[in-house]
Amino acid sequence: MPVISRITAKGQTTVPQQVRFALNRQPGDLIARDIEPDGRVAIRRIQAAGIEYLQAVQRSLSEWHTAEVERAKGKL
Repeated sequence: MPVISRITAKGQTTVPQQVRFALNRQPGDLIARDIEPDGRVAIRRIQAAGIEYLQAVQRSLSEWHTAEVERAKGKL
């Protein structure tokens, strides 16, 4: 069954209690959202030590998301 929450005018939403319980998360804990190619978004729990790793991965992957790379991929 879907768990629904509303997005505010500021782009914020509350993580419903059922989702927090399923993720075993408490106030102040971290979660990550993974955007799938088909538009679905998965939410997962992460440990505080993992945030630096995720940020490093995001930075390294972002350097591959340029117009030049997209043009080169189009030629494959």
